[in-house]
Amino acid sequence: MPLAAVSRLFRSALRTQLVPVATLTSKPAKNHISVGEHAIAMAAMFVTIMGPSGWILSHLEDYKKKK
Repeated sequence: MPLAAVSRLFRSALRTQLVPVATLTSKPAKNHISVGEHAIAMAAMFVTIMGPSGWILSHLEDYKKKK
């Protein structure tokens, strides 16, 4: 590759890129969630994340024996 082509590539890579700014607004929630709904959501997330992990850890010895 000629030197002029390489310098052109570096110039285009080093140019600053303009990124549009997101317009964020903060407002109160439209629908308020009760404490019970919070508890149900947290329990569902806990089971979703910790359930498979617990299953794998509890059966780790079985997985080690399968060779």
